[in-house]
Amino acid sequence: MSDLHSFELAGTDGKLIRGDRAMGKDRQVLFITGFLSKRWGNKSKALAQWCQEQGWGFCCYDVRGSGDSEGMFTDYTLSDWIVDARTVLTMLTDRSFLTRPPQASSHPPAPSLQSQAPFPGDAPLPRVTIVGNSLGSWIAWLIAQEFELVDRLILIAPAFNMMGVRATQIAPERRQAWQSRGWMPWDDDPLHKNWPLSWKWVEESEAYWQATFDRLRPVRTTILHGLQDTVILPDGSREFARLLLAKAPMFPIDLNLIPGDHRLSSPEHVERFHKLVLGQP
Repeated sequence: MSDLHSFELAGTDGKLIRGDRAMGKDRQVLFITGFLSKRWGNKSKALAQWCQEQGWGFCCYDVRGSGDSEGMFTDYTLSDWIVDARTVLTMLTDRSFLTRPPQASSHPPAPSLQSQAPFPGDAPLPRVTIVGNSLGSWIAWLIAQEFELVDRLILIAPAFNMMGVRATQIAPERRQAWQSRGWMPWDDDPLHKNWPLSWKWVEESEAYWQATFDRLRPVRTTILHGLQDTVILPDGSREFARLLLAKAPMFPIDLNLIPGDHRLSSPEHVERFHKLVLGQP
């Protein structure tokens, strides 16, 4: 996109969250990446192009400890990445940021939720669609409940309670070692040897999962999950939808379990994704 600008936001520890955004009207689309993923991949590139064609705003970013953002991966857990999403979304729903061109230099820290006041000016602020991928989908769900301007969620292969589930899937002796030592490699892939996971990931994952339905806004939500996904099993999306509808039977959720793996990257998947973003049947 020719009108993309880089931005920097200070995280709670002073480390910078780096991302890109394009200004637009009528709607803004925020993309939240999956675990160990950088902000620019096939899905975000496609989203940026579609938003440009519609004249919408677009934003994507790297969480602290990943990609171009500052910090070490081992210094952050789920709660920190939720804070990062909140910081970026606050920027997108703050009129002072929306009405001035983004700068390549650092922005000041985003205002806290408590400090947000009615925005000046008469024009309504653009509504926000959040598109989440894998772990980013669960973060998108949690953060969307806090922001009135978010009225649409598209969750791709959502990783609900990601680390809590993972802790139940590994051998008991490995799980015990993880808990007692406090750290465990993400997996046995040599490429991930520098990505050890704190046991705090499991504790936070379970805690956020227990509170997932505590705060509900009727945000129109679509889940897209591949039936052949072996990374994040589609049973998690089924269970999420079941529990949600048990608590809020009229909640506007659409669960789509379709042929495909975790990536959902075939031309057919991309076209379906495209229609979802544009709100087409």
